[in-house]
Amino acid sequence: MPGHSGHRQRVKTEFLARGVEGWSDHRILELLLFYAIPQGDVNELAHRLVDHFGSLAGVLDASAEELKKVPGVGDHTAVLLKLVPSIGGRYQEQRGAPGQIIHSPEEAAAVLSPYFFGAANEMVYVLCLDGKGKVLGVRKVSEGSIYASDINIRRIAEAAMSLRSAGLYLAHNHISNLAFPSAADWQTTDVIRSALAGVGLELIDHLIFVDGDVLSLNQSEAGGHRPVYELL
Repeated sequence: MPGHSGHRQRVKTEFLARGVEGWSDHRILELLLFYAIPQGDVNELAHRLVDHFGSLAGVLDASAEELKKVPGVGDHTAVLLKLVPSIGGRYQEQRGAPGQIIHSPEEAAAVLSPYFFGAANEMVYVLCLDGKGKVLGVRKVSEGSIYASDINIRRIAEAAMSLRSAGLYLAHNHISNLAFPSAADWQTTDVIRSALAGVGLELIDHLIFVDGDVLSLNQSEAGGHRPVYELL
């Protein structure tokens, strides 16, 4: 046990001195596991987790139930591993302070992406801007599906008007890992854009987040990737 204690201290000291630059996924995970499993060698468990899920990101994206199927992972470890992406998302949210000027979908995506870190369900957010493109705030308007149009349009409009917005970016995530907009995405966007225009709000763009990537419907349309559909 003294040997393990000395190893833990060396790993912590190295991290404080140089960060994790150049570290393997399992070494980063080993340091994290020190705080869930206070004694003993956790290197083997770190390797087991990375081998099972493929990468550090895969480990952190796994559900608590999936994590606990790996031998050696209990409730404390699962909670800690699920806490990390949630803290990271909150940190990024709070760094993206109101007042930033948004000039492009890429800049809007940079503000919105932390809100989808570790998301297990489909969620819908709006990034609200004033007439000069300054960020007024980000609001969550739905969780579960973007296609409940009546509910979402009301919530979107209420969120935007509560901040006295001139325009907004709509954003949601695909849990299916399909990195392209569906016909339903296009149709929903058109319905929401028309409804918001009726109350003086501009839908600037609709961004879809998929497994770390982001897709702009405006840019997809400009590239000729919009399908033809019949209005219901």
